[in-house]
Amino acid sequence: MPKKPKVLFLSTGNSARSQMAEGFMRHLAGDRFVIASAGIEPGGINPMAVEVMAEIGIDISKQQPKNVTESLREHFAYVTTVCDAAKERAPVFPFTPNLVHWNLIDPSQTEGSYENVRDAFGRVRDEIKSKVEVFLKDIAQKERDQEHAAAALHS
Repeated sequence: MPKKPKVLFLSTGNSARSQMAEGFMRHLAGDRFVIASAGIEPGGINPMAVEVMAEIGIDISKQQPKNVTESLREHFAYVTTVCDAAKERAPVFPFTPNLVHWNLIDPSQTEGSYENVRDAFGRVRDEIKSKVEVFLKDIAQKERDQEHAAAALHS
C-alpha cells in the first residue's frame, strides 16, 4: 500500500485561513492524504472561521492551532502558504518537492459590523474551497501524468 502524501497548510496564526484549508482538504479529499495546518505564531482558532465552515457542513471546531516548529521534522509532499506573511517567514522545508502559495486576505482584520466580518470570512472560505478544489485536480493530473510516463517506460 503506497504511503499517503502529507499536506501542510501554513499561515501566520493558524487561526482561520489554514484551519479552513485543512477542513476543506479533509472534506474533499477524504483519507487520500495526511493533512495538517500550522502557524508561524499560532493563536486560538477564530470562532468566526468555525461558524462559516459549520454553515456549509464542515466542522473544524476540534482542530487545534499548531506551531510550525512542530512540523519541521516531518516530510511533506506539499506545503501551501496561505498568505504573503507566512511565505516570507516560513522555515525551509528542504525535503518538500511541492511548495504552493496562495495570497488570501486575512478576514480577521476586517472591521465593522458582525455581518461585515462574517461576509469577509465567508468570501475567504469560498476562495479557499475553490483553491483546494483546483489543488486536488492538479494533484490528480500529476498522478495521471506519472502513471502514463511509467507505463510508457515499461512498454
